[in-house]
Amino acid sequence: MRLILIFLVCTLLSCDPKLAPEEAFDRPNIILMMADDLGWQDLSAYGNDRVPTPNIDRIATQGVRFTQFYSASAVCTPTRVSVLTGKYPIRFDVRRHFTDRGEYLPLTVTLPQLLKSAGYRTAHIGKWHLGGVREKDLGNRDLSPGPIEHGFDHYLTQLEQQPIRGELGRERILYRQGTRYLLSNEARLDSLHPHFGRYYTDVNGREAIRFLKECFGQNVPFFINLWWLTPHTPYEEGPPAEWEATAAEDISDDQHRFRSMVARMDYQVGRIYEILDALGITEETIVLFLSDNGGAWEANIGPLKGGKTDLHEGGIRVPFLASWPGHIPRGSVVNELGHTNDLLPTLCRLADVDLPENESFDGVDLLPLLKGETDSLNRGTVFWQMDHYPHLQRHYPKPEPYATEAVRNGRWKMMANNGVPVALYDLQSDFAEEVNLLNEKPDLVKTLSKELEDWLKEDRTPFGRADE
Repeated sequence: MRLILIFLVCTLLSCDPKLAPEEAFDRPNIILMMADDLGWQDLSAYGNDRVPTPNIDRIATQGVRFTQFYSASAVCTPTRVSVLTGKYPIRFDVRRHFTDRGEYLPLTVTLPQLLKSAGYRTAHIGKWHLGGVREKDLGNRDLSPGPIEHGFDHYLTQLEQQPIRGELGRERILYRQGTRYLLSNEARLDSLHPHFGRYYTDVNGREAIRFLKECFGQNVPFFINLWWLTPHTPYEEGPPAEWEATAAEDISDDQHRFRSMVARMDYQVGRIYEILDALGITEETIVLFLSDNGGAWEANIGPLKGGKTDLHEGGIRVPFLASWPGHIPRGSVVNELGHTNDLLPTLCRLADVDLPENESFDGVDLLPLLKGETDSLNRGTVFWQMDHYPHLQRHYPKPEPYATEAVRNGRWKMMANNGVPVALYDLQSDFAEEVNLLNEKPDLVKTLSKELEDWLKEDRTPFGRADE
């Protein structure tokens, strides 16, 4: 049956089937989708009633939903470092977002490299924000590595350089006209390319479908790292169908735009699933969905405190869904803590890839949780660190106490400002972080403070910076 499907698809794609060994299909294809600035309750699966997200919710229906999954930071670049490396971003001294002015992630062991070594074809599609995708970086890879140097066979992203990105954002045309500045495999796409000028969310969905079809035709497993820009600002009107469907009384123009953007992302997730279903490989593919940090301005973070740029729960607790039919129990819920550091060891385990013995990783293997084999992990203490951002990206002031570090051990979360403890919360009974127990648990605060102090002293390999 598989050979028949391959023949039919290759006929449609006008390609020749190149059959790899059958054992290539013992491991799942992997589609890792990450939204940008999506709040903890922005999906219907998490109780959102503002905009339906049936296609993303399908991941939860067919698989698992985590209630306590965390991004490595409350801003995007550090989390992206965490996803690719399985390490805390502080290991590379990444403490805030990159500015598109020459910063880059230095060469290191990455998830796509490890999967590629095991026979996977690897693609990065969408926002990158790890450096090396300015025009001046092309042909100068010794100074500024990009997606290919980090292990991707193929990539498609926007040019991430100033002043282009800043101007597109200020004029609110980043999604609708930003695809005039697409970069793919070290070359600008010209105006004759089918992606040129299309809505950016649609381009990302189309490219993911094109790549997975190509890999199916070649009978090779694939890893698609699909990092949507949605629903990051600028808030722009989505395509007509989503714009009309998300209209509502008593909401702001920006809230309407936000909802239409989320709805269009959901539509593209649905198109990806349609192709997986049509090719008969849904059960051979693990699909994961999360956000790079907590919700920004128009996002729904529910009862959580803070938001993007802040280490309270609203800035780092994010949605996380995973589906792999036949392996992950349908409709399951995991209440144990998960972290973006965990994605590398988990996906390498799925792909039967041994982690390098000379490398240490900060994440743990989530597979026992995903498969329902256990409901808890003995993972110890988890840490966060980022520079202080004076302003919260929400429609209200940044909550106090301000913090540049956070420590989580079991039910307890301690927050610190430059190493000095400022708050302690019992997240089991107070996940809205309303009651500061700092003065009531001095021994616990002392223990967590010492762990934080030791962690902050560990070695770092600084991120790179190319000439502007």
